[in-house]
Amino acid sequence: MTSNPYPLGLRLHGRRVVVVGGGAVATRRVPALLDAGADVLLVAPELTPALRARVDAGRLHWVPRRFVPEDLDGAWLVHVAIDDPMAAASVSAVAAERRIFCVRADDRTAATAWTPAVTRHGPVTVAVFGGGDPRRAMTVRDAIRDLLAVRLAPDGIAGRPDASTGTTGGRQAGRVALVGAGPGDPELITVKGWRLLTEADVVVADRLVPGLLLDELRPDVELVDASKIPYGPSRAQEEINQILVDRALAGAFVVRLKGGDPYVFGRGGEELLACAAAGVPVTVVPGVTSSIAAPAAAGIPVTHRGVAHEFTVVSGHLAPDAPASLVRWDALAGLHGTLVILMGLKNLAAITATLIAHGRSPQTPAAVVQEATTGTQRVLRSTLGEVAADLRAADLRPPAVVVVGDVVGALDG
Repeated sequence: MTSNPYPLGLRLHGRRVVVVGGGAVATRRVPALLDAGADVLLVAPELTPALRARVDAGRLHWVPRRFVPEDLDGAWLVHVAIDDPMAAASVSAVAAERRIFCVRADDRTAATAWTPAVTRHGPVTVAVFGGGDPRRAMTVRDAIRDLLAVRLAPDGIAGRPDASTGTTGGRQAGRVALVGAGPGDPELITVKGWRLLTEADVVVADRLVPGLLLDELRPDVELVDASKIPYGPSRAQEEINQILVDRALAGAFVVRLKGGDPYVFGRGGEELLACAAAGVPVTVVPGVTSSIAAPAAAGIPVTHRGVAHEFTVVSGHLAPDAPASLVRWDALAGLHGTLVILMGLKNLAAITATLIAHGRSPQTPAAVVQEATTGTQRVLRSTLGEVAADLRAADLRPPAVVVVGDVVGALDG
């Protein structure tokens, strides 16, 4: 007779958790461990770009080799995220000898612990076990999430997200949805975006999407890591376009999950055109863009009565003197409103110098917001003349948003 699992909430803050494997499964599982504050040790010869970005940011430790028994020294929990049954069995055998609970992605029946289907709503976390059936657990989880996130219509009747995507009560294969995942907090994805994510057969995800959203995918969903790490490993845009088209033409419902909004420096338009050329129908779901959300999370309104009647969002991924740059920095320097710069950390010194050279005061308030709306958000306040140097001293890293204008101090007491 199979016994029921004993439900338990693990308090992992500061405790060592070992993850063996660096592929798609680990990419989905690691964010929840980090969210719990675990001290994560990742053991794998290679990593996905998304995991590598977390290593580079100092969020977890990586040992670039195969597992050895000593890796479990001091561990409280181990996740085996590899698809080699013999290698997975050897890890779980070591865990059993040391009485460490072991989650196995390859064989739930051989595991000593299961990861439930999880939904989070503010401080409430609901974990569902489906008696070993992931689909059953996901179905129940989704129903609970709908109840937690219920929206009341004007007549007081609980309303459902609109169905303007063309769905008719069930999943439609052979289509693509470009979904904006928001600025970082997993609860800032739109209801419609989350609903389509739960229906997906394939998810093609950027580096900047909230990791906890990936943790809630069905286990049979194909996760394609399309991370574009700045100045690091990346997939060419043409390859991403081809993945969307190929999977959709094979009959899958593909969600292209993008940080922020698909059309705000997200190259969503290129992906839509590639799908349209191949005859693949596309739904676009706007997302909360970091250009507005990041300043707001730092207590900075991009407009404020009597302070700024306009704001401009600009990409700083090219230096002002780059031949390919389409930005009129000289014109931006003459504006009185707020300037929001995305992807501009590398070129910030050149950008600020150019703005000052064309008339913007070096005393103009400026701020940098790193990883806005997440638990690792950092905010640097400075001036246009000093912000580049202050940025280096503070060791702020992408993703970060730069805000220039008097609105930076508009809400200060």
